[in-house]
Amino acid sequence: MNVEQPVPESTWFKSSYSSGAGGECLEVAACPGRVHVRDSKDTTRAALAVEPTAWTAFVHFAAL
Repeated sequence: MNVEQPVPESTWFKSSYSSGAGGECLEVAACPGRVHVRDSKDTTRAALAVEPTAWTAFVHFAAL
């Protein structure tokens, strides 16, 4: 069983595409071996953790 350690608040950063107007905002924390993604409007919910290669593929696809 793999238990994820809590990610320090100082590690999270908001997407540069997120606006201050409300809408869809997310935060990302890049940690060794994992990239964590969470909803910036509700940080109490669980974050999604993916492998760095999966995150790189997602970012590449989203940029198309």
